[in-house]
Amino acid sequence: MASDDCSKDALLEDGRADSGIDSYRSLLKSDEPREPREPSSDPREKASAADERLDSAYGSSSITELVEGCTISGSLEKPAKACEQSEREEEDVLTSITEEGDTILHLAIIHEEDVITQHLIQLFPKEVLNIQNNLYQSPLHLATYLNLPSVVKSLVEKGASLELQDQHGNTALHVACQQGQTECATEMTRYASSDELALVLKIQNWRGLTCVHVAALNRQHQILRFLIKTGANLNIQEGTSGKTALHLAVELHDVASVKLLLGNGANVDAAMFNGCTPLHLAVGRQDASIANLLCQSGADTMLRNMEDETAQDLAEGNDDILALFPFDDIQISGRSVVCKFLAES
Repeated sequence: MASDDCSKDALLEDGRADSGIDSYRSLLKSDEPREPREPSSDPREKASAADERLDSAYGSSSITELVEGCTISGSLEKPAKACEQSEREEEDVLTSITEEGDTILHLAIIHEEDVITQHLIQLFPKEVLNIQNNLYQSPLHLATYLNLPSVVKSLVEKGASLELQDQHGNTALHVACQQGQTECATEMTRYASSDELALVLKIQNWRGLTCVHVAALNRQHQILRFLIKTGANLNIQEGTSGKTALHLAVELHDVASVKLLLGNGANVDAAMFNGCTPLHLAVGRQDASIANLLCQSGADTMLRNMEDETAQDLAEGNDDILALFPFDDIQISGRSVVCKFLAES
């Protein structure tokens, strides 16, 4: 999925939700629309993105100071000075956006102020729940980064989108798969329709990876099992070289993932764009153990890649792997007979 900077920027702009703050301001009858903010061009790693904003433009003070005096569903206790604040001041707090593009809901989640977060979710319309900050993170992204399943549940129940992508092209479900947050992933998908879930599971980030690829790359076996139960396509190819999750597991020498994928219907002979099968990769990495697993699952040793090489060709000089392969002249129903020498020895 390699693309030039211009097309990537276009994708980012298309993927970002329309600013719901202006919509919410109109609901509050405010006459001062906010100018849209330009996304940050400074690349930052997602693992530290949430932490970078813990000391945001509002400083390190508690987020509760920002909502003192604001009317939130009428159920938060208000200090005495709240009575003196004007309705307009309350609106300004609720509809303000920081220099980093964070709404008060983003900040409440970052500070893990659960009571305030839950009230804001109920107060705001769906459009505000889907506002993305300068890193293109929605409140759902942040709740997932911080592993807050109760917040994820409330956001999804209220209609927060599962399809929004951050600056790396990751949906919130990508984040859950990367970090192994099964509870958050469960809450995200609990209320999704089968069509919506199928669409989200097909979304590729800017590296061309779907959720199942991300889970495999990060050795997240529990999440991988979860994705299998949700009906994820184990044979879907990532967008840069056509690898399936099985190819990635083989490259990582991850025996557990290889067994899990093969046991749940992954195509043992899936070919990359260059024609390499998982067996080509296992042999090329001289991994006799995984090559043996693939052979036992019926891998075709005679399939050729674009270099016109079979897995047997790549195994020359490696007696352990060659011992797995059949004699060329012994075939049954057109397929080579797999020798299970290592399995029986």
